[in-house]
Amino acid sequence: MERWKESQLRQIASATEVDIAYQGALSFAKNIGYKFFEFSATYTTKPDQLNTLKLNNYPASWNNEYEQKQLQDVDPVVAHCNQSMLPILWSEELFSKIPSMWEALGLHGIQHGWSQSVHDDESGLCSILSLARSHCPISAFELYEMLGFSVFIARHLHALVAQTLPKRGPKPAAAHLSLREIDVLKLAADGKTAEESARILNLSARTINFHVRSAIDKLGVNNKISAVIAAVKAGYLGSGAMR
Repeated sequence: MERWKESQLRQIASATEVDIAYQGALSFAKNIGYKFFEFSATYTTKPDQLNTLKLNNYPASWNNEYEQKQLQDVDPVVAHCNQSMLPILWSEELFSKIPSMWEALGLHGIQHGWSQSVHDDESGLCSILSLARSHCPISAFELYEMLGFSVFIARHLHALVAQTLPKRGPKPAAAHLSLREIDVLKLAADGKTAEESARILNLSARTINFHVRSAIDKLGVNNKISAVIAAVKAGYLGSGAMR
């Protein structure tokens, strides 16, 4: 690693305030060929109330448009990063369902970019780091070369934000599902309908739906799919249950 990179990364790592670390990260991003840098962190302060900290040097016109049109709700980069910590390159194909946003990025000179997220189950924090520029598409090789730096910076910024959040209380005890509820959710994970599950278990569809609703209530989720996911995470169905 070049000496200047090591020096700048050390400065970022030594910063104890997110604003100072962000300024160091912005400088580093420019030195490795990216004009724009953004770090955002989304967290919950109250049930169903999300808050977002956003730091970037994007054009003010783009930030205003993004806010006014509530583009975060349809942004495919955000959607990906909320679900995965794998890096993602921005592309016309990625924005195929919202081409107007892709065109707007180009008009504001921030079309060539990529993003990387950090998830934290303990604090409930999801952070996204993005690097962008107005020229020259980013190759997979360049992404691979820069990935280590971005992960290092993203994790440090993420940790600085996380330490400012109130501590969460102890997690509630895991829900206790009955054997029948587990059977029903296993079939749901296999894609079976209530009618199909009823035939397999020799029950009525109404009884199947009763057990599904009971599992939903116990797991504290809103629908059958979420119940299956929660049951997998709790170890009831096994990590390979969903196909």
